[in-house]
Amino acid sequence: MLRSGRKIRSFFVMGMAVVLGSVTAWGSTAHFNDASKVKGSGDWNAFVQKWDSTAQDCTNVSITPGCAQTEINFAWYSRTDGGATPVVHFGESKNALKAFSGTTASVDSTLTGGVQYDYNYVTVTGLKENRTYYYTVEKNGTQSAVKTFKTGSFENVSILYVGDPQIGASKGQSQNGETLANTDGAANTAARNDSYGWNRTLETAVKNNSGLNFIISAGDQVNKTGKAKEEEYAGYLSPDILSSIPVATTIGNHDSLNPDYAFHFNNPNPTGNGKTQAGGDYYYRYGVGLFIVLNTNNYNAAEHEATIKEATDANPDAKWRVVTIHQDIYGSGLDHSDTDGMILRTQLTPVFDQYKIDVVLQGHDHTYSRSKILRGDGQNHQNYEFRLNDEGSDYDWDHAYNKDTGEKIPLVPAADDAAGTAAEQGFANDNKCYTTTDSGSTVTNPNGILYMTANSASGSKYYELVPTQQDYIANRSQNWLPSYSVINMTSSSFTITTWQIRDDGNIERIDQPFTIRK
Repeated sequence: MLRSGRKIRSFFVMGMAVVLGSVTAWGSTAHFNDASKVKGSGDWNAFVQKWDSTAQDCTNVSITPGCAQTEINFAWYSRTDGGATPVVHFGESKNALKAFSGTTASVDSTLTGGVQYDYNYVTVTGLKENRTYYYTVEKNGTQSAVKTFKTGSFENVSILYVGDPQIGASKGQSQNGETLANTDGAANTAARNDSYGWNRTLETAVKNNSGLNFIISAGDQVNKTGKAKEEEYAGYLSPDILSSIPVATTIGNHDSLNPDYAFHFNNPNPTGNGKTQAGGDYYYRYGVGLFIVLNTNNYNAAEHEATIKEATDANPDAKWRVVTIHQDIYGSGLDHSDTDGMILRTQLTPVFDQYKIDVVLQGHDHTYSRSKILRGDGQNHQNYEFRLNDEGSDYDWDHAYNKDTGEKIPLVPAADDAAGTAAEQGFANDNKCYTTTDSGSTVTNPNGILYMTANSASGSKYYELVPTQQDYIANRSQNWLPSYSVINMTSSSFTITTWQIRDDGNIERIDQPFTIRK
């Protein structure tokens, strides 16, 4: 997220308030990925020439994991006036595709410029590991071109983990003498820039990591909050790679207040918990892993706990329990980690401990960090939440609210606001609700949880790191380059390795591989 022009007068280090005085750090940043000046993902000028048609096509297909590794889910828009036909033709032979039918319903036409669309949901079942499949999708009765889909191993699973593509977030930046704009349709040049960068990261990751089973996105697929921007979703869904690899998306704060997220993604096992306008919590099983995705823009921790309980009760034999959330309750970025990012920390930490979660994947802070192994401190703490602004168009980024007392806590109190400063310091101290375990590059049967925060995958926007590394962080990085992580999961090990993409298109590792063994 971006708090334009918002001055951050103080920051917290290990629960203590440090006043910067005359030094001011800005929530916004001048650092972004200029797509016109990097190598990879084809020719930039050719991409620009195609942008008009790319931005105007809101019918791109999205593929998500199904309830289990033997299923995948499809979603796409089709014109209402052509008659919706929610059918996917799928099989191992191009000449013998089986028809899978699904459901359809109307898209709110205010989201699509008054043009009426229907969204289509279809689930394909019966997938086997290490197979090549072919499929077409019906749009108003007409089959699309044949696409190829490959499954990998169900025992040795490879996952691409990315953070905050946030298509459109580079608005206001300068590119070749022009200011990137976020106006509607093809005129959204910020979305054009970030779509190119997103595609470049996906192509780079796939080129260097064959056999990826699926992708996890830790949220903020698009940038516009409180108003649908279909060209941002069009850009997000435009990479060819997304026609062959499923993506388990997380609802970020920029996605959460728009219903079009729910139309574009057919998520498995929706629980009805943690809902905002975009949707709520869901979960899925893949191999020996149980993956639980929480919409933490809803601050009802009891509902998130209900989702975790439902998922773990249904999958008691899962070897690994992985949660994805957008807000980085244990991160290291200046803009979020010591303010709104940790608002759910006191509530979710003991829940994650109780249900023996192994790894929590986060986004939101547009920096990279890896925590030490963490557990709750077993003490009683207050509970906090965010609320919407008066217009209901965005979140009130300036205040946390104590759910137990109703206290309104300024996250950036004025220098002469003694009461606000005391409330802010109390909030920070209360959120030191964890204990840490130092560890090397490999841990065995750890008594705690690993928390990861992913940097921007598209390079649409970056934030500074907090000046002093928190005591719960093992390693962190901000080199103003797009990055991605690869997770390798077997029945006995869970390894995560992170890479950044240089402007010349080459990759380099930014942290040692970290492995949990059981």
